[in-house]
Amino acid sequence: MKKLKLKELNRLSSEEFKTIQKPQLVVVLDNIRSGFNVGSVFRSMDCFGFSQVVLCGITPQPPHKEIFKTAIGAQFTVDWSYKKDVLLACKDLKEEGYHLIGIEQTNESKLLKDLKLENNQKYAVILGNEVDGVSEEILPLLNQAIEIEQFGTKHSLNVSVCSGVVLYQLRRLLS
Repeated sequence: MKKLKLKELNRLSSEEFKTIQKPQLVVVLDNIRSGFNVGSVFRSMDCFGFSQVVLCGITPQPPHKEIFKTAIGAQFTVDWSYKKDVLLACKDLKEEGYHLIGIEQTNESKLLKDLKLENNQKYAVILGNEVDGVSEEILPLLNQAIEIEQFGTKHSLNVSVCSGVVLYQLRRLLS
């Protein structure tokens, strides 16, 4: 066994990544405080082949040194936009035909492992603030809420870790 060198990984170039067909999935970051978390979401989006993130409220935007540090260039391959109001951003996506999935523990949440998706549907995944989660006012707009099954004493994951787990599963379901 040997580690592969970067050239041996056969990854797409930034230009190739921009031109390939990607699943119709948008990630909405709802008032994320940490630029490190935002950068990690950009990196996971690129890694799993998703192309669009909407930054809302207090969420840091590129160029930002913390995003730069953790995204390692993914902020250039993943398209992003900024909307001050997450409620308006979600209403706009809903009007554009997106199925809204909140990553949140609610009385109606389903487990991520039980999620079913359709390849011809557009999806928007909302990841909430590190402390408060998904904003209360957008819960009525959600088509569903999803949570990650947990087995320890903690009740949540860091938003960047959560995004990696969720985006991996969504890529599997949309491939």
